[in-house]
Amino acid sequence: MRGAAIICLNPAGLETAQTLRRALPKAQIHGLEGRVEDADVSFADTAAHLRALFEAGRPLLGVCAAGILIRALASQLKDKHAESPVVAVAADGSVAVPLLGGHHGANQLAQAAARALGGTAAITTAGDLRLGLALDEPPPGWRLANPEAAKAIMAALLSREPVALKAEAGNAAWLTESKALFTDDAALSIRLTAEAAPGNDSELVIHPAVLALGVGCERHTPPAELIALADETLAAQGLARQAVACVVSLDVKADEAAVLALAESLGVPARFFDAATLEAETPRLENPSRTVFAAVGCHGVAEGAALAAGGPEARLIVAKHKTRRATCAIAQCPVVIDAAAVGRGRGRLAIIGIGPGAADWRSPEASRLIAEAGDLVGYGLYLDLLGPLADGKTRHAYDLGDEETRVRAALDLAAGGKNVALVCSGDAGIYAMASPLFELLDSENEAAWKRVDITVAPGISALQAAAARAGAPLGHDFCAISLSDLLTPWAVIERRLQAAAEGDFVVALYNPVSQRRRQALPKARDILLGHRPAETPVIIARNLGRPGEAVRRVALAALDVDDVDMLTLLIVGSSQTRATDDWVYTPRGYRDKDKTTP
Repeated sequence: MRGAAIICLNPAGLETAQTLRRALPKAQIHGLEGRVEDADVSFADTAAHLRALFEAGRPLLGVCAAGILIRALASQLKDKHAESPVVAVAADGSVAVPLLGGHHGANQLAQAAARALGGTAAITTAGDLRLGLALDEPPPGWRLANPEAAKAIMAALLSREPVALKAEAGNAAWLTESKALFTDDAALSIRLTAEAAPGNDSELVIHPAVLALGVGCERHTPPAELIALADETLAAQGLARQAVACVVSLDVKADEAAVLALAESLGVPARFFDAATLEAETPRLENPSRTVFAAVGCHGVAEGAALAAGGPEARLIVAKHKTRRATCAIAQCPVVIDAAAVGRGRGRLAIIGIGPGAADWRSPEASRLIAEAGDLVGYGLYLDLLGPLADGKTRHAYDLGDEETRVRAALDLAAGGKNVALVCSGDAGIYAMASPLFELLDSENEAAWKRVDITVAPGISALQAAAARAGAPLGHDFCAISLSDLLTPWAVIERRLQAAAEGDFVVALYNPVSQRRRQALPKARDILLGHRPAETPVIIARNLGRPGEAVRRVALAALDVDDVDMLTLLIVGSSQTRATDDWVYTPRGYRDKDKTTP
């Protein structure tokens, strides 16, 4: 299940919402603007926001009156089999009520919320109450082949009518240990099997995820070739796609498009093993290969990975099948395979700009990626700015000057299969960590790093934040220049300043001073004064979006180094920039255009 959106409309429910966020994996607080502080996501229109989340299939926990959720979502209710979970939670945490999607996760979500809050889950679905099971919401790792048959068979169980249980694969304890009564032979039946079977109105077919699909392929194998091989192999053996728990391979294939595409087509995770783990499976292989061992360090990839994923009790039921460029094999385990515990997944690294740090200036994408990550890497202050969003995660905090160390740590963690967030202030790609990370990837031939799945999430940059506070000084052409000469020689900086001055660009000046570097700003001021009026407005923005924020304006000729510190950004207007009593803006010429229009 995706991480829940916890809807909080006022301060009275915030403590309950925060408790839920700590207790539920990947959950985020969505707070009403102007009323709820410390929200991961802010919104202005409650009903529209609820409808958008519901349409996107996001589980909802509303810390509010049930009626608010019902009225907002009533128009969206069309197909109960496709409804996402919706739970109403009392502001004091005393009760959690599943409203929609009871058998699609809402009952479980309500129970988890009640456990976290010490309250009561008001479950009303008959199967859960009387039998302790719901056929249309089986446990993780069990999938319905014909869900339309579940209703009639559930009704029969509730009425104590005879229902047969045919357990051919997987552990049936979730059924046999419930309050439901089963018989050996009846007109209605439940069949637990790894075989492909469509079922019918009188037989509900449930597939346990007991199959591990091991694969190997040449680099850049077309995804269609591997997918076709897997599908043909399953079909030839009469096995169900829904019984596959995971696609598994050697770790050097963690970034192989064909392997990842196959896992996506089956709707299961792709998991990976190192060569030593696969080599340990050699005694159980049917087709050990010296050629494969010479190439990758183990005697079999497809068979070895399938057996390793299934565990010591697994048996190889389909030996290696192959095409010109790909191989696959299948192992079956006596019980459902927990794919999350198999090998390791492809490492993920999100380079995230959190803006100035305030939650309402952080993008929903950034909040989601941070919520999904297990490890956070960054300058300690930036991690602190995440507040409760960092709770329960492993922090790797570094000093301000340790940029390369941060990047290496993030890449190493992700290369080990972890989901990592490398946190930056502002925008990740503007004077932040994205550039040094890609530079390191490009300059060092570290194969494990190159297999990491990398995402860059933008944030509000300091220049955007300062411009918004001031009005619209970036309304026309502008540039950004860092005055720090730690990585760029002053001669280069000076040349860029001269070009920006001659080109009459609005200029955002980053890193204007430091404790030891006091001469750069006066030099920059004088260069710009050579090409624009002395009264040109300069925005001095400090601590944007954080406590102690200060934004003020001075004339360029009056700009003094003592006005600025290490937490300050400057925006210097062009010759066209205008200042009113309240705002600064740079016109684009619309009024002049109107005057020349016939």
